[in-house]
This record gives sequence, structure tokens and C-alpha cells, in this order.
Amino acid sequence: MKKLLSLVLVLVLAVTFVTGCGSTATQPGTDTDSAASTAPGTTSNTEQGTGDAVKTGLAVISTAGSSTDAGEKDGLAEVDSVAVAVAVDKDGKIVKCAIDTAQTKINFSKEGKVLSDLKAEYKSKQELGADYGMKKASKIGKEWFEQANAFADYAVGKTVAEIKGIAVNQEGITTDAELSTSVTIHISDYVAAVEKAVNNAKDLGAKAGDKLGLAIVTSISGSKDAGENDGLAQAYSNYTATTFDASGKITSCVIDASQSNVNFSKEGKITSDLKAQLQTKDELGEAYGMKKASKIGKEWSEQADAFSKYVVGKTVDEVKGIAVNEEGVATAAELTSSVTVHISDFTSVIEKASKSAK
Repeated sequence: MKKLLSLVLVLVLAVTFVTGCGSTATQPGTDTDSAASTAPGTTSNTEQGTGDAVKTGLAVISTAGSSTDAGEKDGLAEVDSVAVAVAVDKDGKIVKCAIDTAQTKINFSKEGKVLSDLKAEYKSKQELGADYGMKKASKIGKEWFEQANAFADYAVGKTVAEIKGIAVNQEGITTDAELSTSVTIHISDYVAAVEKAVNNAKDLGAKAGDKLGLAIVTSISGSKDAGENDGLAQAYSNYTATTFDASGKITSCVIDASQSNVNFSKEGKITSDLKAQLQTKDELGEAYGMKKASKIGKEWSEQADAFSKYVVGKTVDEVKGIAVNEEGVATAAELTSSVTVHISDFTSVIEKASKSAK
């Protein structure tokens, strides 16, 4: 009898042990499967496309060296602004890169009159696409935007030192075997702008999986004929580097602007120094001079930064829905203490960035 009872006890213990080991029940605080552990209604990091934190950078390099006096032909004030947006990881490697250029041409007569339409839409080279017209003259049959995108793609995964080390000839055209099949435009300004963008990059909340958008909005409406004072050809561009998550919410935003002026006389002669350094409003900082006239005592760069931070976490529709008065100044209580500049161009450039984001 004792042997029988012992045998029964052994069998019971064995069954209990097997049942316990084969159980699929998950104890509180454990995680047996990353996919299965995602609670209903939540999204995993993979689905969100987040990944590691990255810094967001924007840079603009502007020149007016191609401008010419009026004579037998109309005068030309040309401002070329190269813009680069980057996302940079903790090791200084470029995760994403976007390149565009605003080539703003303003004609004036030998009588000092502005001839260009002040209300005309000025598209960037990326926006012009095939209409820019480089393909026909290109040795490799590629349009400007195709070459710029190829260079931007080539920069991904590289550091600034590696980008600066790309071999070029005396004209600034790359001789790198891999790159020369897709890029024959001069790359010196793009290399310089990429370096500047990486150096400007800050941790603003973006993740490696976010989309990066670069956009430019340009106007020449501030241009004026020459009279008692010299005439003014003004290329006014707003720029942004903005990142978006999988749901379309803004994860980081940088806004800058350049107010590039070329002056000319009543005789149609350019009076500005075409070799002078052209700086953006952010680069000018307090030298831009808005702080003294500001009702809230804040410089343009401070206000643009405040707006950029305000839009993080919002969708483009929410940004477009920010209340403004008839002058385009924000009336939202959270903004009035930090932003009194017109925000229409800010809103427009962010919306445009969302459409180009990759």
C-alpha cells in the first residue's frame, strides 16, 4: 500500500511540473514577444518609424555675384541661395539630407526702374523640376534636381570630413568615380552648405525614422525703383527644415530667412558690393535690429525659434489653423508673448516642407 501511495504521489508531482513548464501565461512585468506585448490601441517603435534621436540642421549660403549693370541689355540682380537640411546621428553621420536652391532674378532698366513682376511666384530649382532646363545641356542627361538629389543621397551615411574629402577638379566638379556618373554640377557650395547645416544641427526632438522636409518661399515684393535714393532689388526668402513622424506630426522645426538686397542707381548701375557676405536673419541675430522696435523686446531670430518650438507636436492642418489677425500676426494666447512677426510665410513654408518630406 505504501509503495502504491508513493507511486501516485510521484505521478501527481510530475503532471504538475509539466503543466507549469508548458504554460503560456505571461507574468506581470514580463515580455515574451515584442509584437504580442504591444497593448491594443498603441503603436510599436517600428510602426512609428522613430528609432534613435537625431539632430536637425538647416543652412543657407547666398551670393549675388552674377548680378550685372543695365546697358544694352536690362540690368540683373541675381541672388543664388543654396539651402541644405540634414538629420545627423550621435556619431556625426548624416542620416538624411535635402538640397534646394532659390535662384532669384530681378531685372531693372538703365533708367533705374524695376522691370520684374513684383507679384510673380518664384519657384526653387526643386520646384521647377524639368522646367529649369539643365537636362538638354547636361553631359549625363540629368536635370538639376536629379543631380542635387543624387548628391544628397550620396551624403547619407557620411560625416562632414568625408563630404569635404570628395575629389573635385579646378572648376569644383567632382572627379569621384561613383559620383561623377550622376553629378556634373559644381558641388563646392553644396559641400559648404552641408558642412554648415551639420554644424548648425541641434537636438530638437526628431528621430531617425522621421521624414525630413526642406522648403523655400521667395518674394521680391520689397523691390523699388531708383529715385532720390538708389533702387532696390530684394530677394526675400523663408526657409525651413522640418521633420514629420509617421502620423504627420511635426517632430522638429527650424526656420530662417534671408533678405538679400542689391541696390542700383538711376542709371541702372549696381551700387552694392557683390562680394559682400550675405547673411540670413538667424545669422545676423541682434544685428538684424528688430529687438528695439519689437513690442515684446525680442529679435527676429528669437521669435522664429519660438514659433518653431510651438509647432512641434502639431500637424500641418493644426499649424495652418493658428489664429491670426488681418495683418497675419498670431492671436493665439500661447504665441502672443513670444511671436509678433507675421507668420503667414512661416505657415506656408512648413506646409510646403510637408509635401517634399522624404
